[in-house]
Amino acid sequence: MAIRASANAPAHDPHAALRYSDYRYFLAGRLAGVVGSQMIDVAIGWELYERTHRALALGLVGLVQVVPIILLALPAGHVADRFDRKRIAIATLGLLIACSLALAAISFTVAPVPLVYLTLFGIGVGLAFHRPAIAALLPQLVPAEHFANAVTWNSVGWQLASVAGPAVGGMIIAWRHHAGTVYVLDAALMVVFVFCLSRIRGQQVARARKEVTLRSLLGGVRFVWQTKVILAAITLDLFAVLFGGATTLLPIYAKDILHVGAEGFGWLRAAPSIGAVLMALSLTRRAPMQRAGRSLLFAVAGFGLAMIVFGLSRSFALSIAMLVLAGGFDMVSVVVRQTLVQLRTPDEMRGRVSAVNSVFIDTSNEMGGFESGASAALLGPVVSVVGGGIITVAVVGVIALVWPELRQMRGLAELVPNSSPAEG
Repeated sequence: MAIRASANAPAHDPHAALRYSDYRYFLAGRLAGVVGSQMIDVAIGWELYERTHRALALGLVGLVQVVPIILLALPAGHVADRFDRKRIAIATLGLLIACSLALAAISFTVAPVPLVYLTLFGIGVGLAFHRPAIAALLPQLVPAEHFANAVTWNSVGWQLASVAGPAVGGMIIAWRHHAGTVYVLDAALMVVFVFCLSRIRGQQVARARKEVTLRSLLGGVRFVWQTKVILAAITLDLFAVLFGGATTLLPIYAKDILHVGAEGFGWLRAAPSIGAVLMALSLTRRAPMQRAGRSLLFAVAGFGLAMIVFGLSRSFALSIAMLVLAGGFDMVSVVVRQTLVQLRTPDEMRGRVSAVNSVFIDTSNEMGGFESGASAALLGPVVSVVGGGIITVAVVGVIALVWPELRQMRGLAELVPNSSPAEG
């Protein structure tokens, strides 16, 4: 049974989620894991461009990872709703560790480039099952009234890791003139993530082992389609990331346009995370958004405008500033969407809905990378980035008109479960 949050809520506590030990372990593990994944993204992008000098080679990185995520989304969501989500997360991390070590071996031996893509496909398989399990696990670690705070702190940790990861990865490559060491460090950090997850002591919710049917597999799709405000939010983010991102092309901007080298590339990758961290810290100090729908629309539009300026910039300082601004806008979008999706979804469906969200959002990063690489190969990197920013701003207007539910949405957390994790 669900109850409505009390109108007479206590004073806002910016550290509410951090008072729960299970959440602290979760956050620490995620911090280590994201540092590693961001380092590995830098290493893959730089190594492939060094070896091929082709923009399309960078775009293929996203394509080979997105294919298994799309193909396995429905069964992965079903698994997350039927089995222990913590164990699923740990098992998939094992696969990701093996893939990181494989990339290290490929790099050190200068093995053929197709082997890199084959290993990235394996990473995509691991992420297909890992992401829904992790996303559905998070609401079990804190009470629903503190979930937006947990999402914000989760994003702070993610973005801090995203600042450290690219910068450290870029410095290691510049120092060692080789990417293999980065892959080994990524594997070690994933081991830390496994340890932190193993320390989570809260009991997992018992779930009935129902027969797998097409209807049960499609349950998350039906829920998202019928819940228009969720459909609007994730569609908006899908197109913003698909057309508005420039991350895949940063090696080209660093080397051929801004002429700042590997270390500058690392800071370009880190800049959006700096903006996101500043925004997230600001959000933790504020009460939950009262006009979250409009905030989301304005944030995505601002993101698109920042990308337009970045694409036209020839100044390293201005480029960094625009990426910082884009990261801040993106943080507002992340907090609104993740809180909305998880709190308005019943626990028994969170795995499947998170899998659908992965297809919309997580895969848009990979597909966006392919789109950016392909369009840059055909039209040039500047046209790719500027055109994507223009499309992003236009999409905001279309979404606001097609789904007025999003424009009119106010508070995020309307339903609060009757059970609460214990503080510790």
